[in-house]
Amino acid sequence: MSIKAGIVGAAGFAGIEAARFILGHPDFELVAATSNELAGKRLADLYPAFEGVTDLAFSAHADAPLTSCDVVFLAVPHTAAIAQAPALVAAGVAVIDLSADFRLKDPAVYEQWYQVEHTATDLLAEAAFGLPELFGDGLKELAAKRAAGQGVLVGCAGCYPTATSLAAAPAIRAGLAADGPIVADAVSGVSGAGRKATARTHFCFANENVEAYGVANHRHTPEIEQILGIEGRLVFTPHLAPLDRGLLSTVTIPLGSNPVTQAQLDDLYCSFYENSPLVTVLTGGVQPKTSSVAGTCRAHVAAILNEHANVIVATCAIDNVGKGAAGQAVQCANIVFGLPETAGLDLIAIPA
Repeated sequence: MSIKAGIVGAAGFAGIEAARFILGHPDFELVAATSNELAGKRLADLYPAFEGVTDLAFSAHADAPLTSCDVVFLAVPHTAAIAQAPALVAAGVAVIDLSADFRLKDPAVYEQWYQVEHTATDLLAEAAFGLPELFGDGLKELAAKRAAGQGVLVGCAGCYPTATSLAAAPAIRAGLAADGPIVADAVSGVSGAGRKATARTHFCFANENVEAYGVANHRHTPEIEQILGIEGRLVFTPHLAPLDRGLLSTVTIPLGSNPVTQAQLDDLYCSFYENSPLVTVLTGGVQPKTSSVAGTCRAHVAAILNEHANVIVATCAIDNVGKGAAGQAVQCANIVFGLPETAGLDLIAIPA
């Protein structure tokens, strides 16, 4: 029997990517895709890639049969998920939130960085964090609750936090990081800014241009610090590059007095991710590339010892719409429903 899935905000890049994964999923059935602006139009009218695959039309948020779905993906801006998640969870739905509303465990931190009151703090306390490679136990606990008929909520990690944390977590959790700042420089494609063009993302401004933004105040800073347990130590600088999709994060981790060799570092990372089917550790000096993971929910990770400066330089490449958003949401949903976490997810990027 198929698992009925709905997507709120399906017209955006993350929402329509979720639709692509779900339509190719062996167990999920897409029964609702909402967009107030496009209600009545077929998905294929906006995205011709779906022609011949589905005749499903967008429906208005209020008209979609969301409470009768088994799982609902919220591909909406922050604050919109706070408004919709409580009723869905109360109706017994598994809610997979792609926004920032249920990521930060301290509502005061959320309110500080997003300048809005968090009005669902009780649900926030129950939400599992959606980064399976680092917080898989919480997702498995939700799977037991969902199997018992309860509604559950996953707050999926953001794109920059996903790549940055996957790069740095093995070294930091092993206690290799010395005191002091940890520096993350990350580059993302334009799709990370959403479907509607802005003065920064319009083709004429984004093409042939690379720029830093959100310097010293990007909202993903506290999320990365929460994941890695490095509160107050992160120097995070995101950059926009003229790519459709893709994200590369480079993290510089200061080493303490305990010596480590490159071979030990390789062993640490390979061991850390040996049971993570969507993370590949690259060794032998090979570096992650965004093109190697495009269109997938894969992550490529490498860690290099810089003996001269006594630091580790860890890198991770993901597809910002895939592992950074929709793919990760489907991966989390798979775990919550007791399915193989790779179900319905493309595993091979376009090689050239």
